Amino acid sequence: MLERAGEYDLLVTSYDLLKRDIALYEGIQFRYQVADEAQFIKNASTQSARAVKRIRAVTRFALTGTPVENRLGELWSIFDYLMPGFLFGYQKFRRVFEQPILKAENQETLENLRKLTAPFILRRLKKDVLKDLPDKLETVVYSRFEGEQKALYAANARKLKMLLEKTDDEDYAGERMQILAELTRLRQICCDPSLCYEDYGGGSAKLDTCLQLLEEAVESGHKVLLFSQFTSMLEIIGKRLSEREIPFHRLIGSTPKEERAFLTESFKTDDVKVFLISLKAGGTGLNLTAADIVIHFDPWWNVAAQNQATDRAYRIGQKKQVTVFRLIAKHTVEENILKLQESKRLLAEQVISEGMVSPGSLSREDILKLLGE
Repeated sequence: MLERAGEYDLLVTSYDLLKRDIALYEGIQFRYQVADEAQFIKNASTQSARAVKRIRAVTRFALTGTPVENRLGELWSIFDYLMPGFLFGYQKFRRVFEQPILKAENQETLENLRKLTAPFILRRLKKDVLKDLPDKLETVVYSRFEGEQKALYAANARKLKMLLEKTDDEDYAGERMQILAELTRLRQICCDPSLCYEDYGGGSAKLDTCLQLLEEAVESGHKVLLFSQFTSMLEIIGKRLSEREIPFHRLIGSTPKEERAFLTESFKTDDVKVFLISLKAGGTGLNLTAADIVIHFDPWWNVAAQNQATDRAYRIGQKKQVTVFRLIAKHTVEENILKLQESKRLLAEQVISEGMVSPGSLSREDILKLLGE
């Protein structure tokens, strides 16, 4: 097909195929090149990004709902595809824009970046273009620890705080992986301590809250999408649903493509009311408008990823009001993640998108703030 490319008006390919076939495109000149779901080229060092940027085209377009998911360097990579050199090389961009904006929150630099990029960005919000889309109601549902779960969380939070307090900024870089692992452990304890402790026999406040929401939804005839970052948490929820004789589908990263397609189609018409989905596996590329309730079991670092997951249900074709529940453990790192998300969202919104938070970008002070009192 590529040898006969001149016979066609349009060529459609995937990022994976383009990466494999890139040598076959060497002699082809295109009038237009369109990168859909352009967040796939947000990391300039990947083979996918390099392949897309090697295509010879007069005019380039990038389409994406999340031009910035974790850091401003992702916006640079997309502009490096659209207009190479316009935002300089990455090292200069990082020095001139990214570090002053994210580290020092320099408003003048932020405004300069916005002025540079704004003429080349056409932004459309859902409310602007989908006038007939029903309402979306978002609610944060809090759970409060008791007993053994509370004691385990407190002990692990103290351990991480002590580690941070005896680590200065120079040592922090070397200890980063251990610190982030301990932070993940705290988040798992918020979900269910059995994710960390095999012999844990106590309860989970958030799991109880979640099961109550699911039972009420199923009894009322609603279909539910439930997202979690932790696939092992989905296993626990699935086990509890089976005990209650509530049927469910489950989709995780290891689910084969054929089964993924089958489950997606089945959920549209079958009697199964609950779909358990890992955030990474089901955050994009699924149309599940049969659901009108979305539950985020644990908060992900950036709002954009969570919103993309919600959009599996809240999209064109949805006729019912969509209710979104975000489950948060009270007085924990989860509650402080919400605050951090909001502070980063306000900054990122001024550039282009929302929710620029990633665990890798957290400073020592950020994590101490997350731990709170």
